[in-house]
Amino acid sequence: QVQLVESGGSSVQAGGSLRLSCAFSGFSLDDHAIGWFRQAPGKRREGVFCVSAEGKETGIESEKGRFTVMRDKAKSIAYLEMNSLVPEDSATYYCGTQLTPWPGCTTRGYDYWGEGTLVHVSS
Repeated sequence: QVQLVESGGSSVQAGGSLRLSCAFSGFSLDDHAIGWFRQAPGKRREGVFCVSAEGKETGIESEKGRFTVMRDKAKSIAYLEMNSLVPEDSATYYCGTQLTPWPGCTTRGYDYWGEGTLVHVSS
């Protein structure tokens, strides 16, 4: 049974940093992608940073340099490190994984989700 649990969300000031955690079970990062998504009120869920089983990185933050994903396969935890936060980063952040491989970082390709953790960035 696949389970994902996010934690680490908090309120921070603009310019600050946060590290979110995604503890998971029921699958292996050797075979499955892990993705971080976010959803602000009234907006669609968007792919922030996804990493395929092969290590390919995609997502809106994957090339900007502010965010990064670290995968701890031994502990079954994936982290989203966020730096230089701005108010527009405020959202509920979700981690997810795929039943079968699907390219990119879109909700269409992800089948399992956690409950989310809330991030608020104040100006």
